[in-house]
Amino acid sequence: MKLPADGRQALLEMLSAARVIPVLTIARVEHAVPLARALVAGGVRTLEVTLRTPVAADAAKRIIAEVPDAIVGIGTVLDRDDLGAAISLGAKFAVSPGATPDLLEVAVGAGFPFLPGVATASELMVVQSTGLTTMKFFPAEPAGGIPMLRALAGPFPDVRFCPTGGIGEANAAQWLAEPNVVAVGGSWLTPASEIEAGNWGAITARAQRAMRMLAG
Repeated sequence: MKLPADGRQALLEMLSAARVIPVLTIARVEHAVPLARALVAGGVRTLEVTLRTPVAADAAKRIIAEVPDAIVGIGTVLDRDDLGAAISLGAKFAVSPGATPDLLEVAVGAGFPFLPGVATASELMVVQSTGLTTMKFFPAEPAGGIPMLRALAGPFPDVRFCPTGGIGEANAAQWLAEPNVVAVGGSWLTPASEIEAGNWGAITARAQRAMRMLAG
C-alpha cells in the first residue's frame, strides 16, 4: 500500500510554502494561542506542536480553534495512538523522529500527510517503498550534516527533506540552499525563556528576521 499522491503533494506543498517550521514545546496551555499568534504575526504560519508535554494536545487544539491563519502539525509522533490523535485534532500533518512500520501503515492507510524521520539510506529506502518522497532528516547535524544530505541526493534524486536537529538562525539559510531541502525545522524561533516570560514581541521579531533571511 502506498500513500495517495494527493497526501504526498499536500505535505510537499505545505513545507515548500513554509520553508521554516518552528518546533514548539508548550508547557502551559495558556501560552499556546499567544505563541501561535506571535509567530503568525511574524510571517511564520506553519507550526509543529510536539507531543512532549502533558498539555500538548490541548495546546494544539486551541491553536487550531483560535488561530485560523496557523497551519498546525503534530510532532514527536511515536506510535499509532499519537498519529490517531493528530488526525482527530484536525492537524494538517504529522511529524515523527523516525519511521516504524506501524506508523507508516497508519499514515498510508489514512492518506494523511506524514513526515517520517530518517538518518540513513536504509531508513530512507523503507520509507520510500510506501510512496513517501518527503522526509525529515533527523538529527540533521549529528547524522552527518549537509555532506550527508548531499551524499543521499545521488542515489535518491527524487527525495526531498526537512532537516531538523542542530539548525538555527546562523545556519538555516545554508541548509535551505541545498536543492533537496524544502524546509527546515527547529526551536530557535521560540526560546523557552521567552515563552515563559510571555515575550511575544521578541518571538514575532525573530520570525520576521527569519522571513527576511529567506527573502534574500
